[in-house]
Amino acid sequence: MVCPQVCRTALAEEQAHSLATTNNWAHVDKAQVHRDWDTLYKKLVILIPDYPPYSPVIQELIAEHHKIVSRFYTPSKMAYIGMSLYYVEDPDMTKYYFAYHPGMASFLSEAIPFCAEAHLR
Repeated sequence: MVCPQVCRTALAEEQAHSLATTNNWAHVDKAQVHRDWDTLYKKLVILIPDYPPYSPVIQELIAEHHKIVSRFYTPSKMAYIGMSLYYVEDPDMTKYYFAYHPGMASFLSEAIPFCAEAHLR
């Protein structure tokens, strides 16, 4: 397991670099990203009760989540894990995900590291 603080730092540094070099992600159609995330999270809500975070069906959706994130920038393994920590540590993010499902933030924080460990550097 990687150090949570290393992951938080990687997320902050990679996002700051990306924001600075892309004019605050001007290249991203943010409205489309939010529609795509909404669709993805609605799919996850249906599956959360029946599938663990590491299951292939969930990991397929987490890979889709990573593709959406990568429209902004491609996070390293550490930064992507840092994002999963952010989802449960930031009250606004937890509240956002709660609107989909009370356990969504926690579920994502468990599922994302499996994807990161398996597919990212």
